Amino acid sequence: MDWGTELWDQFEVIERHTQWGLDLLDRYVKFVKERTEVEQAYAKQLRSLVKKYLPKRPVKDDPESKFSQQQSFVQILQEVNDFAGQRELVAENLSVRVCLDLAKYSQEMKQERKMHLQEGRRAQQQLESGFKQLENSKRKFERDCREAEKAAQTAERLDQDINATKADVEKAKQQAHLRSHMAEESKNEYAAQLQRFNRDQAHFYFSQMPQIFDKLQDMDERRTTHLGAGYGLLSEAELQVLPIIAKCLEGMKVAAAAVDTKNDSQVLIELHKSGFARPGDVEFEDFSQPMNRAPSDSSLGTPSDGRPELRGPARSRAKRWPFGKKNKTVVTEDFSHLPPEQRRKRLQQQLEERNRELQKEVDQREALKKMKDVYEKTPQMGDPASLEPQIAETLNNIERLKLEVQKYEAWLAEAESRVLSNRGDSLSRHTRPPDPPASAPPDSSSSSSSSNNNRESQDNKESSEEPPLEEGQDTPIYTEFDEDFEEEPASPIGHCVAIYHFEGSSEGTISMAEGEDLSLMEEDKGDGWTRVRRKQGGEGYVPTSYLRVTLN
Repeated sequence: MDWGTELWDQFEVIERHTQWGLDLLDRYVKFVKERTEVEQAYAKQLRSLVKKYLPKRPVKDDPESKFSQQQSFVQILQEVNDFAGQRELVAENLSVRVCLDLAKYSQEMKQERKMHLQEGRRAQQQLESGFKQLENSKRKFERDCREAEKAAQTAERLDQDINATKADVEKAKQQAHLRSHMAEESKNEYAAQLQRFNRDQAHFYFSQMPQIFDKLQDMDERRTTHLGAGYGLLSEAELQVLPIIAKCLEGMKVAAAAVDTKNDSQVLIELHKSGFARPGDVEFEDFSQPMNRAPSDSSLGTPSDGRPELRGPARSRAKRWPFGKKNKTVVTEDFSHLPPEQRRKRLQQQLEERNRELQKEVDQREALKKMKDVYEKTPQMGDPASLEPQIAETLNNIERLKLEVQKYEAWLAEAESRVLSNRGDSLSRHTRPPDPPASAPPDSSSSSSSSNNNRESQDNKESSEEPPLEEGQDTPIYTEFDEDFEEEPASPIGHCVAIYHFEGSSEGTISMAEGEDLSLMEEDKGDGWTRVRRKQGGEGYVPTSYLRVTLN
């Protein structure tokens, strides 16, 4: 059964069917392409989800990574990430093996179909042209026969007419003979054309068109076979990744089974067990009798400048007890809420940014001036007046930035002068903490300089929180006892040993003896001072370089 024999007269049907087959192939390619986009978007969303929930800190720095439930969750995220990789592999296989191959094959089929149909249309046009020639020769033969018969009748009528001259009769007979000869030639031409057309028509219907239809049938069958193979690739791409996907699911199952409740409880104990004994009862302290508290080694006495401390809510807790929680500071433009060294660095950064912006505006002004000069020399390139608004705006920006640079330079000079006044050695403020003495303990001048530096740093941190105290203000001096019952002592973060003797005689500092064991309460923040607690009571700041520190 072939199309050339059974469908010899169905050229339009075959044309429509082959076009439908190619359209079906294109629809399947489009379907697979959209399926690929879905797989890629799914894999991308899975990877984004995994990235969102993966721990941000390294495992060695993350205490939560010691819990089995966290480890299982991370393993599940990794398996989901591997699963996303398999979806990407499916999308890649479908894109390469189906979309690209079938799209290329579809283009080849379209070209082949177009060639066969053009060949069939040319054969039809040739047959129709032969039939038109046959019709023309037929009509000519018919017309010549009528003309010959009419000429013969005219010659016979003149021959019988007694009034006709001999010349007229001879002329009519010659005309009849000529018309008869022309009719005979038309007859022969018509017979030859008819024979030629019948031969061409037989070749068209029995040889030429069946061959074209058979070629179209072979092309359509090859297209169908290729399309069926493409259908199989859709499932083959899924079957190819199923083993790895099964391993991912098995890994998730193993991760779920790895959660150990008792182990996690033990890990929590090991991470956060302090080892301290439970606190005893709080003793009653009687403040009903007037007390004259002598200055001690701690920072809770009367300030060294002789001014009384303010009692009541006007005095912040951080001022009365500098080792508790700090109040929230108000950020200011000149960064006066920061310690001197940090303030200096921030001001330096802002000054550099303003200088960069200023240089950018200056460069833009120069470029606009050059462009204006070009416009003035060559008016056809542009109007110089159109650049005036931009030049004016640039000049305004330059003036504004210059004022800001001057403002930040003044603040920076003030901050640097404060840094220099806080330390006897100005370079050590920027590069290293105070150096310990070579052999002898520090003299009173160095202790005083270090103490004044710490006091200045403490006062600077709290300058944005409260106004300065007025001299002569009549307030009690024992305000540090107001909130003893509210403050909760912080836990030590380590311990340290005093390498040298230090005499803490100013506010915020504490004395220590050489070789004394101390509790570490707060690490050095970069200013060369560390907060410690003595075993007999009292907290305060001491030079970091005077200590040998061990963290818990």
